[in-house]
Amino acid sequence: MILDVNGIGYEIFVSVPSFDMLPEKGSILNAFCYLDVQERSLRLFGFLTYDELELFKTVKGVSGVGPKAALEISSVGSLERIKEKMDKNADVFEGISGIGKKKAQKIILELSGKLKTLKPKPKKQEDNFNQDEVFTALINLGFSKDKIKEVLLQLPLEVKTSQEKITQALKILGR
Repeated sequence: MILDVNGIGYEIFVSVPSFDMLPEKGSILNAFCYLDVQERSLRLFGFLTYDELELFKTVKGVSGVGPKAALEISSVGSLERIKEKMDKNADVFEGISGIGKKKAQKIILELSGKLKTLKPKPKKQEDNFNQDEVFTALINLGFSKDKIKEVLLQLPLEVKTSQEKITQALKILGR
């Protein structure tokens, strides 16, 4: 895919499932990117979720797995999803070009240590958009990022709208 940023086009490699989920041309796109620096090239790899990016970095660290194979593997989504598939004895890397049985076993072996220590992520209780809007508003008012994060975690769950969250956060920050 080519991402146009103020008239400059950046070629970003994305997995086939991610490509199918891209918004229409001209739409706003939030992507997580990884810059792969080689001796003779710089390549961007793009992901629609942070979990895919983290999985890409993890899989790319396995010897013998290049960035393009890691990109396709990362389309699975996250380490949690790989663990779920492994628990069900499903072929995790079925249909991914460049990954045969031996390489798949090697990847699974190297990832298994990470999968055993993997703890389930807590579900987010707050709406990301509202939290981002509140976070930005408080940053613009001059508060530090660390203090804002601390305060946002203290807000009661009953507070739903951005305006209410900002009001409550300002009360806490004013103490």
